[in-house]
Amino acid sequence: MTPGKDAAPKPEEWDWKGRRVAVVGLGVSNRALIRFLVAEGARVTGFDRQPLEAMPAVAEEMERLKVPVISGPGYLERSQGSYDAVFLTPGIRRDEPGLRELVASAGRVLSEMELFFRLCPAPIVAVTGSNGKTTTTSLIGRILSLGPRPVWVGGNIGTPLIDRVREIQPSSWVVLELSSFQLEFLTASPHIGVVTNFQPNHLDVHPSLEAYWEAKARIFRFQKRGDWAVFNADDAEVARMAGGPGRAFPFSRRRRLSQGAFLVGDDLVVRGPGEGETAVASIRDLQIPGWHNVENALAAVAAARLCGLEAGLIREGLRSFEGVPHRLETVAEIDGVRFINDSIATSPSRTAAALRALQAPVVLIAGGYDKKLSFQPMVDAMQEARVKAVVLLGATADKIAKALETLPAEGRPPVYRVASLEEAVHQARRLAVAGDVVLLSPACASYDMFANFEARGQAFRDCVRRLQQMPRGLPVGVYQEKV
Repeated sequence: MTPGKDAAPKPEEWDWKGRRVAVVGLGVSNRALIRFLVAEGARVTGFDRQPLEAMPAVAEEMERLKVPVISGPGYLERSQGSYDAVFLTPGIRRDEPGLRELVASAGRVLSEMELFFRLCPAPIVAVTGSNGKTTTTSLIGRILSLGPRPVWVGGNIGTPLIDRVREIQPSSWVVLELSSFQLEFLTASPHIGVVTNFQPNHLDVHPSLEAYWEAKARIFRFQKRGDWAVFNADDAEVARMAGGPGRAFPFSRRRRLSQGAFLVGDDLVVRGPGEGETAVASIRDLQIPGWHNVENALAAVAAARLCGLEAGLIREGLRSFEGVPHRLETVAEIDGVRFINDSIATSPSRTAAALRALQAPVVLIAGGYDKKLSFQPMVDAMQEARVKAVVLLGATADKIAKALETLPAEGRPPVYRVASLEEAVHQARRLAVAGDVVLLSPACASYDMFANFEARGQAFRDCVRRLQQMPRGLPVGVYQEKV
């Protein structure tokens, strides 16, 4: 069930007037897609597994657009006839009941991102990777915004661009974050593709680790000879992706390169095609902590240089970038204890990177929805970091506790279990002293307790701010006993 074809369709294939179209999934990006298709004259039917009455804002928008919706249990099995095209939401499971039949009825199977790539008149810089996608995408967007061309940033972050595609001019830059779910249906590649790293992730949806790798590798698969592949030369799995027709422009924080972006001492250095080395900034210029963010910055330097930006503008962009919410975001300091929101850490490798980025003793809050990943990367990082206690909650609490038992007894952090994030914050506050960090870095997705990682991060902020308002000396909550 592979949407689209490798060859570019003829222009008339993108004329939607009067075409009968099914859009499966009514999330943010697909609602933007529906707005675009309706404006183009398509006859759209929406599908979603969640009952429409549970989505009042969606129901109101679909009614305004005059788009009928089939929703609730068995929603795909109640499709009505055949369609000229079916658009699938990113990450839909292939075993969803009725999906195979709906796809078989369609003239074409596409995705919102496939359509955007086909219609976008401007060159695209796209970023993927297991970790660091949003930071790198946002940083590239910040640097390019200092140059002479208009910049549009979107994809897996921010505002969907499909319903703005007619406003984009050929003289613009488009910078996209792409998830593995968006890439697996994509049959086009960006002018500049960037891969930050590769770690196991999303094995609750992808059938295997190799299938996840194959999805990521598609960012380079359809490049042409004039395109560029920016990749992490220190990551063997990423380097394996970069063997396509695009020109290689790697980055590395571990070694000097004949071409690309790399570290020389504390300096971020770039060497463009046919150019000498140019130091664009120092590690000390970066406001985002950790070696993983040095790698993200090098990826952004490489992409920005290929876009033609001079060293001075790249340096200015790096120095002015303060990071992205929910990514090692300092929420507050209370009595000398710093509270950091890293809710974006939806995998153990992301939590490992966060722990390695912090120098202070850490009280870690972790746990959540089970993505079927090993917690070993996080456990390994604990042997290097200064973790003084772990507070666990959510569906994976037992699994993480068991993984922590593999640590040597001497120096193993004590483990506490709680029932809610509010309790976790209060427990962590009780355990921390001045100079410590309370770190929310769950190593898991949020879906067992929250709609998404942003909602979880916001709940953490709210809990911390309530702590700030409590008079000193009062108890800070009800605590669970140590495991």
